[in-house]
Amino acid sequence: MLEMASDNENLELTEGEHRLIMKYDSCHFGFLKLDKPDEAQTKLLLEKGVKFYEYVIKAAVRQAKRDKSGQPAIESAIFCRLGHLLLLLEQYEKALSAYQKYYHLEENHWKNAPFLYGLGFVYFHFNAYQLATRAFQQVLYTEPGFQRANEIHIRLGFIFKIGKDFDKSLKHFRNALSDCNPCSLTKAQIKLHIAHLYEVQGQYRQAKEAYEQFIASEDGSEDLYKATAHKQLGWLYHTVDCLGEKTVREELALQHLKESLNYDKSNGQTWYLLGRCYSSLGKVHDAFVSYRKSIDKSEASADTWCSIGVLYQQQSQPMDALQAYICAVQLDKSHSAAWTDLGLLYETCSQPKDALTCYINATKTAKGGIVSPSLGGKIKFLQQHLSKVMQHLQSKPRTLPSLEEAWALPIPAELTSRQGSGTPHTVQKSPIVPQSGGASPAPGQQAFGAQSSLIDDKKKKMQARKRPSSEMEQSSSPTAQSAAPQLISSQQLQLLHQLRQNEPNLDAQGRQILQDLQRQLFLQQQHDKLSILNQQSHQGQTSGTSSQSGLYGARPSNGSQSQPFTTPGTSASETSRGQDPYPQGHPSSLDRFSQLPTTGSPLKGPQLPPGYSSHPGNIPYGALSQGPHLEHSSASAVNEKDITQFAQDLLEQFGNHSRSVELTTRGDGKSSHGDIRLGEVGGVCGGLHSSNSQDIRLGGASVEKILKLDSEMLKFEAEGSKHGALPRLNIHMSGEQIIETCRGYGKSGLQTGILGDRPPPRPPSPPQPPLPKDRLNPPTPSVYLELKKDASSPELQQYCQSQPVVVIRGMASALKLDLGLFSTKSLVEANADHPVEVRTQKMQAPDENRDQYGNKVWQCESSRNRTTIARYAQYQAASFQESLKEEHEKAKGIFKESDSDSNSSITSRRKKAKMIKFGTNVDLSDPKKWYQQLQEIAKLPAFCRLVSGSNMLSHLGHTILGMNTLQLYMKVPGSRTPGHQENNNFCSININIGPGDTEWFAVPEQYWGVICNMCERNNVDYASGSWWPILEDLYDENVPVYRFIQKPGDLVWVGPGCVHWVQAIGWCNNIAWNVGPMTTRQLQMGLERYEFNKLQNYKSIVPMLHLVWNIAKNVKITDQKLFDLLKSTLMSSLRNIQFTMDFVTDMGLDIKWHGRVEGEAAHYCNVCEVEVFNILFVKEQDSKFVVHCQGCSVKMQPKLEGFVVLNQHRLEDLIAIYNSFTMQLPARQINTY
Repeated sequence: MLEMASDNENLELTEGEHRLIMKYDSCHFGFLKLDKPDEAQTKLLLEKGVKFYEYVIKAAVRQAKRDKSGQPAIESAIFCRLGHLLLLLEQYEKALSAYQKYYHLEENHWKNAPFLYGLGFVYFHFNAYQLATRAFQQVLYTEPGFQRANEIHIRLGFIFKIGKDFDKSLKHFRNALSDCNPCSLTKAQIKLHIAHLYEVQGQYRQAKEAYEQFIASEDGSEDLYKATAHKQLGWLYHTVDCLGEKTVREELALQHLKESLNYDKSNGQTWYLLGRCYSSLGKVHDAFVSYRKSIDKSEASADTWCSIGVLYQQQSQPMDALQAYICAVQLDKSHSAAWTDLGLLYETCSQPKDALTCYINATKTAKGGIVSPSLGGKIKFLQQHLSKVMQHLQSKPRTLPSLEEAWALPIPAELTSRQGSGTPHTVQKSPIVPQSGGASPAPGQQAFGAQSSLIDDKKKKMQARKRPSSEMEQSSSPTAQSAAPQLISSQQLQLLHQLRQNEPNLDAQGRQILQDLQRQLFLQQQHDKLSILNQQSHQGQTSGTSSQSGLYGARPSNGSQSQPFTTPGTSASETSRGQDPYPQGHPSSLDRFSQLPTTGSPLKGPQLPPGYSSHPGNIPYGALSQGPHLEHSSASAVNEKDITQFAQDLLEQFGNHSRSVELTTRGDGKSSHGDIRLGEVGGVCGGLHSSNSQDIRLGGASVEKILKLDSEMLKFEAEGSKHGALPRLNIHMSGEQIIETCRGYGKSGLQTGILGDRPPPRPPSPPQPPLPKDRLNPPTPSVYLELKKDASSPELQQYCQSQPVVVIRGMASALKLDLGLFSTKSLVEANADHPVEVRTQKMQAPDENRDQYGNKVWQCESSRNRTTIARYAQYQAASFQESLKEEHEKAKGIFKESDSDSNSSITSRRKKAKMIKFGTNVDLSDPKKWYQQLQEIAKLPAFCRLVSGSNMLSHLGHTILGMNTLQLYMKVPGSRTPGHQENNNFCSININIGPGDTEWFAVPEQYWGVICNMCERNNVDYASGSWWPILEDLYDENVPVYRFIQKPGDLVWVGPGCVHWVQAIGWCNNIAWNVGPMTTRQLQMGLERYEFNKLQNYKSIVPMLHLVWNIAKNVKITDQKLFDLLKSTLMSSLRNIQFTMDFVTDMGLDIKWHGRVEGEAAHYCNVCEVEVFNILFVKEQDSKFVVHCQGCSVKMQPKLEGFVVLNQHRLEDLIAIYNSFTMQLPARQINTY
């Protein structure tokens, strides 16, 4: 027995307790409910364990000081164990400190899946999503069958949703759905997340079906989830035309929204959506009541007030509409729809100056910078003719207060109190109104008028609280009820009318009197409308069409602002017809998939970080980044600001006690998993828990005895891990010896990477020392060919294979290639209806990439479509003719109006980018259709040929489009191929057909890690994203860039791993394909990228295992390093095959012979998309037989129920190939013997 004592207590820790503590690790996080009474003893035990390990660490430190031995003798795994216990106790800062120490002390920390899992959760808690992603990915890479893989997929799904990478998010949620292990979400709740992802991606039918499946399921989901599903589905029916006939959809929309309120009546967002539905059906009174309840149940919403304004405008109540619109824009000064509607209101009331100001503000906040043509036309007309219009309307009395007057009017105390601010409203000078004329604010002037900065506005939004309902306020605040403004007399009304009639001729005193009377009338109207509306809400007796009935609630206090909301403006005709100005609008308040109640939340609970419920199955649905799909126009998309705001919501709900994280870097410039510094975290050895733990002293046993016991326990635990002991193999063993040595090791489900027992791959550090700035634009390696024999020279091949990129000038002319076969004319004549993938892109300068606001960005935007060769040929020719016409007109001094119109605030601020179409990935692989073209490129030298014995890709045995087949690219100026490395780092060949040129940018392979990290910093995925590097950023990181022009007939050799991006600067076609030289470097880089893709959950297009076995079968290797690498890869493959056979046999299943037909493509797992070689786990799904890998199969069915295990290669055949694959000596060496 071990006894530990302090000044105040005697604490005993038995060996049994110690062994019990050893069983708890990070995998229990979220499933061990320490706040429950029945887990009180477990919590005490874990706390004992923490104190025990603290003492072990402190005692070892003291011992080292006494012995002057330097480093204390502490097992690194003790820090890991301590981190697990602290994580379970939700002491995240201290858990991070302990994990950090283990990370730095243990070289093989990457083998410890529970450590990486726990570390990932700590990072997730602190909102360090990139580090959490890396840790979680390493768990899945190191141990594909990890028991908590579903929890990892759920977190990765959330993380990628935050980053708006919806495809990846959807993939991870699907992976979690297929996993049958215990999970913190039910299957139905995961499906709810998947439904929402369908919705934000515009896949509305799939979203509808998924929501309906959730509603129909009986899994015991809380009311909050059911309310959310009904709300989302109801709004889908209201907004999406493809879901059925309008009358049926509207009926279903009302039905689902009402059903949502049956589950959660406190959701103001649902009340707002219900009001929108009533409004579209013309049920004005019901719409008013719903909007009133929306304001009562939730924070004030600009969308709600804008919709109220629309209703008032439809009812010919312009003053009421003005008040509602002012509320909307004060709540959210970037609400484009409200500004547009307010402008339309002023325009219909013959106040063009105010209308112009509103329209200009609407354009400044329009989503994506897109302005409707009608709105742009209005602005242009008013700017050109405002003075004439004002003269014409000079004698006409004003119907409404000016925008500045309406903005500056104070808010009654009873209304101000509804905002919960507790501070009186102060009149604010509105900077939205220009000082003179209709000009827009001067450059640098605040556009939307909040005295506090946007940062302060965001802080206020984050600190905002739910407001009490009007009923509660009226019953509890008699002062507010009695605070009615002084009534305006009939004499004052008459005076006000006279002053308005003569307003243009008033002096300063008269204008002041007019303003005071208008303000007094405004206050009286506010008070009257509030009283009337409260009667409407509670009694439902007053008609919504009455001229005096209305609604005016709380306007925002000074500086308050809701979430930003932008949308294209609508035309005047829409509102004049009495329609909602945005019938498919998107309420800005829908930044959460469901609202979190202030009390009694079913999502409340401290486990799995804070924000989870007290039992598995509930995750706060703030994790669904935005609300229902709500479009403002047919061109609108997902509200990106809502999605971005979700990152903050998630942090609040998943970790209420999170703290800021400061990342540090190692000496090599790379951030590490362990290098996170928290200001409040003390050093582990120097006083962990020193602020709240007691100085425990050992009462009998020595420090050495404790350390020995703990070391034995940790050693016992390590031996039980899957990576505890792997069979020792070498390439000199025979196939039979390898199989015999590995037999029995795979029963636990063990699998290893093809590169052996190595840490997970990671992007490399840049070469050292860094290049000087004057060497960052190196000359491009170039070769000029004149003779055919030069093209086939070994020296040319060696030179190309030694360089990152080479441009070979004159290759086509030297070989007399008929490039005319690849011209657009020839292609149309050969196969006019052949399909072409089209990418619509923005035309930009080759060294620039800007967003719609003119900012330099890495993200490269394009949309995908399909056409035919003939149609694209027409576009290509028309583009060329249009360019000739423009050049001809410019030569004559003729310019388009849009090029010279400097009066327009829109064109002067942001010119509309020209959109172009790039015809890409035209498949020319069919020899029946493209025989002449394929025969022509066969004239190239062997190392460049599409099919060659020295080309690895020729040994695959099946086609991979674009890699071992010919592809064509049809271009107009500006067509871009974004930055990338070739699939699995293979080399590529690219020939410019002409007649125009293309410009290339290329970076040596050694710097791909730098660019990968830069992509991460710019929120774009390196492997699957579309990005165009900013050259200045590369130069700042000392990255050299080759830049050169490829002319017609030039061949560009792209070396293995070279990062490159290309833009056409003329009208041209290009042909391209990949090659794989039989070199060690090429194979090594292909295998490394194969493993890196596995880590990133990204599919490797080249099945490297299949390729290596075919090379061993077909090719004699003379290079020793290449032979060793191939042989070791075959050895790793045999080892994993035996491990899999052990596992299947231990499960009691038979492996059935299936075989393989000629030309059959390699197989990939249907879930994780890794290559599955030889042994296939097949399961029938939707009447199809689908292949899975071992890890995903076990997660789907631990006992493999319903799976059939097949093998495509007999083990004895593979052993024979392995044994017969021997080093082939070169002919010269053979002759010397």
